[in-house]
Amino acid sequence: MWLEILNNVRSRKKAIKFPKTFQKSPDEVIETVTPVKKMNKVFGKSLRIRQVDAGSCNACEWECNMLTNPIYDVQRFGVDFVPSPRHADVILATGPVSRQMELALKKTYIAMPEPKLVISCGDCALDGGIYKGSYATRDGVNNVLPVNCHIPGCPPPPKTIVKELLKLMRGISSGSYPPKGS
Repeated sequence: MWLEILNNVRSRKKAIKFPKTFQKSPDEVIETVTPVKKMNKVFGKSLRIRQVDAGSCNACEWECNMLTNPIYDVQRFGVDFVPSPRHADVILATGPVSRQMELALKKTYIAMPEPKLVISCGDCALDGGIYKGSYATRDGVNNVLPVNCHIPGCPPPPKTIVKELLKLMRGISSGSYPPKGS
């Protein structure tokens, strides 16, 4: 293995080739954003997300996990996932909010410092999706918490999630988030 690494360094061969199956590179798909003074003042040049699975099928979680890989690399925009709601600026909730997860979701929201935002991710989080009307769900995050932003899809692809996060960051920078009254 060391010999192969040395040969790659000597020949200046790229270690990871970009897959030819992609029509565009991630940089072409996702335009960069530069946080301005308002974003810096509100969240200190970064956005910390606490992701909560509120009873989903885990498809949205897989797509959210893809955000931190080298292809999408959401951390280059100052976005990071944190394990504690006490360090989070945003809750990214997935799933229709099962009755068993409702209290946990509320406690997570309460534990977050101000200002706090809520993003619902996926069709189930919007209105219950395929679980809509079930006795075991609350039919979406907006029936439990005040939602500031929704990411559509079942599941939403990582590039859609990144675009919506960047749109949210631009909204914070321009002063339109959080909306008045939330």
